[in-house]
Amino acid sequence: QVHLVESGGGLVQAGGSLRLSCAASGRAFTTYTMGWFRQAPGKEREFVTAITWNGGRIYYEDSVQGRFTISRDNAKNTVYLQMNSLKPEDTAVYYCAATTFSSDPPKITDFTSWGQGTQVTVSS
Repeated sequence: QVHLVESGGGLVQAGGSLRLSCAASGRAFTTYTMGWFRQAPGKEREFVTAITWNGGRIYYEDSVQGRFTISRDNAKNTVYLQMNSLKPEDTAVYYCAATTFSSDPPKITDFTSWGQGTQVTVSS
């Protein structure tokens, strides 16, 4: 298991940007595929993006493609989510997650370690 802590959420106006961070501790970070998910009120948790251990494969949900960028710094045991051109419909709690086995493309059920989440609110 790996312990994950997200940070960087907040309130932003539509069109603005935020960068989320997820710091990992525990087992070797480079063994994990890392993902970001989000859950809006009254909705199921959904996949946003994921990155394999060396960044060799990156996946995006269609609605964030071109606006969000996932990256990782294995020396710092941290994964990032840069979110640009934010829309009110991006409002959700964002969760960082990790898995040592990932389907291609990743599925939410692949991920075994989860952070506590960070709130992102985009005002119109």
